[in-house]
Amino acid sequence: MENILVCLAWPYANGDQHVGHITGAYLPGDIFARFQRLKGNRVVMVSGSDSHGTPIVVRADKEGTTPRAVFEHFHERFLQTWQTLGITFDLYTHTDTENHHAIAQQMFTRLQDNGYLYTAKQKQIFSIKQQKFLPDRLVEGTCPICGYDKARGDQCDTCGNLLDAVQLINPRNRNVENDTLEIRESEHYFWDLPKSSAEITQYLSDKDSYWRPQVLNFARNFAKDLNPRAFTRDLTWGIPIPVPNNEGKCIYVWWEAVLGYLTATVEWAKVLGQPEAWKDFWYAQAADDSVKIYNFIGKDNILFHTVLWQGILFGMRQLVGADAPRPGDAPIFKQPYDVPANQYLNFGGQKFSKSLGVSLEALDLAQKYGADAVRFYLTKVMPEQRDAEWSFDGFVQANNGELLAKWGNLAQRTLSQIWKNFGGAIPQPGELTEADRDLITASERAFETVGEALNGVRLREALGLVLELATAANVYIDQQAPWKMIKTGDEGRARAGTQLYVAARVIDSLSVLFSPFVPNVCEAVRAQLGYDTPLFGKQYTELQHEATRDHLVLRYDGAGAAGRWQPSQLAPGQRLGGEPKGLVAKIEVK
Repeated sequence: MENILVCLAWPYANGDQHVGHITGAYLPGDIFARFQRLKGNRVVMVSGSDSHGTPIVVRADKEGTTPRAVFEHFHERFLQTWQTLGITFDLYTHTDTENHHAIAQQMFTRLQDNGYLYTAKQKQIFSIKQQKFLPDRLVEGTCPICGYDKARGDQCDTCGNLLDAVQLINPRNRNVENDTLEIRESEHYFWDLPKSSAEITQYLSDKDSYWRPQVLNFARNFAKDLNPRAFTRDLTWGIPIPVPNNEGKCIYVWWEAVLGYLTATVEWAKVLGQPEAWKDFWYAQAADDSVKIYNFIGKDNILFHTVLWQGILFGMRQLVGADAPRPGDAPIFKQPYDVPANQYLNFGGQKFSKSLGVSLEALDLAQKYGADAVRFYLTKVMPEQRDAEWSFDGFVQANNGELLAKWGNLAQRTLSQIWKNFGGAIPQPGELTEADRDLITASERAFETVGEALNGVRLREALGLVLELATAANVYIDQQAPWKMIKTGDEGRARAGTQLYVAARVIDSLSVLFSPFVPNVCEAVRAQLGYDTPLFGKQYTELQHEATRDHLVLRYDGAGAAGRWQPSQLAPGQRLGGEPKGLVAKIEVK
């Protein structure tokens, strides 16, 4: 058994989640976590709402409200989105908890004590009209590297490079028209990232066999020339630095947000009532392959999760005080095993963007068409290697032509024949033919091939392999035509029973193979097969805990999943769970 920590990007709580977010990080992480649970591994999947990001301040200013009000509203919307789409977090929290604040300040102290932080003057953009330094994301201009004219002051979405606002050509205030901007100096803490250069280079040196090439190459190129980076900002909404007489200085949101992977795991352990359990994932020996951390993100976050986050972990070495490692534990944090970053899902040729108003809200789609329809299509077009495009026609075709036609209808017509002609019980098979054995063998082998793809985070490939098996099962049932065979006498009835037994076994296997992608349909198929224990257990336990400052968090109860990743053991005579009904709704084109 392995300990698998699945860390998903922390979304800004400034607007609803669009389908680009879902297919970029949240659906891939959920598919992977569900698979690992089915294998019997110990899985913890964490994330939370980024409460302090500048986009939240931007929205609050536009609406004449407070950043806290904006964050709390969209945090609740995110909780609804995850529950509707079936994104099974072991803990989904946020960065405004006492737990996160305390550990973020420990991080600052630890980096300072270890000699990674120093003070220096920094040039920043100052707004004359607003009489304040502008957060980087409030500054927009032309990227000095690729020429994109809407680059932000912290990063260019087109070329992916990290920037400082003073580097932008023709900078402007995103919130105030005709503002006059000046470059002024402010004293800040800087992170001496070059100190970790050798460790980061070593960390990236052995990833060729399993990291995505575009992720690894981007990270290695950036790591060739590391420079110190600002660690604090002049902010009124954020986590104050733990240094006396430094009012208004907060930890730069990027650093405290990525720390959320650690703080959420600590919080998960506290909520679980096992406060030391987080150390099993973070303080494991570096060479211990039974512990793996995965970061699921979009390509705009690659550098933060492949270089800068690693630098923080190397710089901290460990936490302080009561959270220090247990005797005999590793003195440094476990580094992420893989960072399977996805590319962009575009809409009408444009990148989805909450701030730019290019959005297709995942919650609305799931409520209208069903979570599995959305999950299925977003997996089929998942931008694992290159950018992809959302298409409504493609969405309808994927649901009607594949999820319904190849999976839902296969289960319904097979089980309906068993219900109608064999008293609602799996028939006793006779001697198997070559066609029978070939299909059963293919369904058994699929657990190896599909599992290998899922384990390697090749999710589109894995779904394609499951669909191939479903296609083969449909071809088999069409060619065998048990509904005709049963009408040819006792011998024909016996042969039809064998055919339906074979098909039911394959459907049983498919209900597991499909389940990480479309869990609701698969749970319904298994109920129709007569199983009374669900694959994934109770969806969520809603809870409040002192560590969360009374904000609702989610915790997934995965009881029931362990050890289910195996071929069908369906026995003749097992009774179906009731008269089979259609499980996938057709999307009507209007």
